[in-house]
Amino acid sequence: MVEFSAAMARASRPTNISDIEGSDDTDEEPGEVIESAPPLKVGEERVINASGLILKKKLLKSGRGWETPELCDEVTVQYVGTALDGSKITSTRDKGEPFTFKLGNGEVVTGLDYGIVTMKKGETALFTLPSNFCNESVGDHGVPSNLDLQFEVELISWIRVIDICKDGGIIKKILLKALRDEQPSDLDEVTVKYQAKLLDGSIVAKTPEEGLEFHVKDGHFCPALVKVLKTMKRGEKVMLIVQPQYAFGEHGRDATDGFPAIPSNATLNIDLELVSFKPVIDVSGNLSVLKKILKEGEGMRSPNEGAVAHVRYTAMLEDGTVFEKKGVTGEAPFEFTIDEEQVIAGLDLAVATMKKGELSIMTIKPDYGFGGIEVKHDLAIVPAYSTVIYEVEMVDFTQEKQPFEMSNYERIEAAGKKKEEGNRLFKGGKYKQAMRRYDKAAEYVSEDRYYEDDEEKAVKPLRVSCWLNHAACSLKLNDFHEAIKLCSKVLDVESHNVKALYRRAQAYMETTDLDLAELDVKKALELDNNNREVKSIQKTLKQLQVQCNKREAKLYGNMFVRMRNETTAEVKRLKVEKVECTKKEEDIEAMDVEKQATSAAPAADEMVMDSC
Repeated sequence: MVEFSAAMARASRPTNISDIEGSDDTDEEPGEVIESAPPLKVGEERVINASGLILKKKLLKSGRGWETPELCDEVTVQYVGTALDGSKITSTRDKGEPFTFKLGNGEVVTGLDYGIVTMKKGETALFTLPSNFCNESVGDHGVPSNLDLQFEVELISWIRVIDICKDGGIIKKILLKALRDEQPSDLDEVTVKYQAKLLDGSIVAKTPEEGLEFHVKDGHFCPALVKVLKTMKRGEKVMLIVQPQYAFGEHGRDATDGFPAIPSNATLNIDLELVSFKPVIDVSGNLSVLKKILKEGEGMRSPNEGAVAHVRYTAMLEDGTVFEKKGVTGEAPFEFTIDEEQVIAGLDLAVATMKKGELSIMTIKPDYGFGGIEVKHDLAIVPAYSTVIYEVEMVDFTQEKQPFEMSNYERIEAAGKKKEEGNRLFKGGKYKQAMRRYDKAAEYVSEDRYYEDDEEKAVKPLRVSCWLNHAACSLKLNDFHEAIKLCSKVLDVESHNVKALYRRAQAYMETTDLDLAELDVKKALELDNNNREVKSIQKTLKQLQVQCNKREAKLYGNMFVRMRNETTAEVKRLKVEKVECTKKEEDIEAMDVEKQATSAAPAADEMVMDSC
């Protein structure tokens, strides 16, 4: 028997997964063929082709569950390595203890990693590795050349290892998996236990036995915790290796709370457990209404718009002063209708997200609470601009009937009620809320429903009225394009509707489509020549047209002036150029004349000679 345990533990030429030929050019995952094929039966053998490596796997004993390890996980195995003739080469069983190593880190014979990633916990398999793959890692250990090897491997367990930041700065090893998939987010309030150590084993931080509670976004102890907690599940236990940049960096940390100082650029080992967390929901979408769930409710349903909520609540200021209680101390639950403004806006919004049996705490900022006014309640005064806190239990709720659950008569009756609610809200200046009522009313009597002739006589004007009122809300909210769309909808079914023409003309005037506004005004006056409202906007329209014409005249006038100025400047430039050109030609002619005169005169030497 040739002994070379280093072939499994530390090969002479360790091969990382990224070093295997072709691994960068393939999308194939390790074990992909095995996972996509039917499960192996005991005694069955199959070829594994992963990242260009071909090895055989024979199942000797089935494993448990369905999960398999991944590259970079830490696995613990027992193995026996032999040549094909049965001669033993290496064995952990002979040594009496299993071998733990990191998959894909070059710590075992080339290719064996890809076999292990197909195994389940407790599984035993026989892998046959061809000589052209394994000889590179074992040739220096006395193994003959061109020798195929077999490894009988038992996968005892593994620890999932995750590089949180993909830079090696925070390595998470999962020691205990969670049973539920929920993960905390930034706003959630978590309860954790942890113990942090230096590499020499010195404890530099530790939570009390019951753990610590804090919001994820606020962090705690070091920056790594925020990043890691958002990857954890309730009940999960992990071990972290945290590099200095995610711990305390070059500054370190002074001694505190009886724990020693953390030196500069120290790496930390942290044992961390996410005991539990309370979800915190941003109900309003702008952090003005936050709901922290203390006890989860039943089922999936929450009250819809118009539902009657049966609740118990205690309301208090931030300092804990209670100013109101409803449905507590033996009283019947307090009842209110969702989205009917019977309670403050923040409470209305938050309760609409609750489930039956849920217990939550709502933190409500002034803009969703009592605003800038002081309000006197039974137990205390709420000062202006107060943030208020409600502890609410949803005892039960009664859903409002949905349109598909109603008969035609019920639909018409419900639509009429919703329309009247919208009218009251409109008169109170609450246009957004009124708009929702008109929408709901129109939904009750939608066009996709069949109505008898006498029903249609009631439905059609009700539907048109809701569209027109919604358009009026849109005008108040400066949503002119929506107003145009709704009025056009009305005119498609009632081309003679003066209100629709009037409101659409208003919207066109706001969007400066004055020609279209003029057409609507003319048509409205043709239908109702004495309509004062239409005549009023006709005057306004004419004023706008005059102003528009003046602006256009000024615009074109300025344009012509600019063009004339540019033309004059161009003429002047051409005249100057012509003068300069003429002068240049005259200068050239003068030079030519002078040249000719000079050439005709005798030279100086000749004149001397003549004088002799």
